[in-house]
Amino acid sequence: MPISVASPARLGTALRAVVRLALESQGRRAGEIGIRLTDDRTLRDLNRRYRSLDRATDVLSFGYEAPVHEASTGRRVDGDIVVSLERVHVQARRFRVSPGRELARVVVHGALHLSGLEHSTAGGRAHMRRHENLVLRACAAQVRALERALERGPLPT
Repeated sequence: MPISVASPARLGTALRAVVRLALESQGRRAGEIGIRLTDDRTLRDLNRRYRSLDRATDVLSFGYEAPVHEASTGRRVDGDIVVSLERVHVQARRFRVSPGRELARVVVHGALHLSGLEHSTAGGRAHMRRHENLVLRACAAQVRALERALERGPLPT
């Protein structure tokens, strides 16, 4: 099944691989997944509309299936991941990482949400962070590709 990326082609291959690795880490497989890179305003609008939170955020995930349960291992995942490139750059400076690494992290985070992980509790946050770090280590080559692509200049949103 295709993973479509609504962004410059120079990011597509790496982002698709990052999503696949994140889903595989949870025993899931990619179905129809869209990735959209956009701006704070769009994420704020979506956050307000779907979560009743009137603020920008770095990533939102919208799954197209019923909530995931442990018995769903191996099932395909369908959904959208929407990322604010503005937040990615701000957070990269704040966390002292490259924008490419931060973009990979938020996409992994979004994909893990699509696979069923949540972080509404302290234990859930720790669990999510462990899985993010595992996936980021597994996709080091894709992180480097994203870093190179983002060094080539700003992306349209």
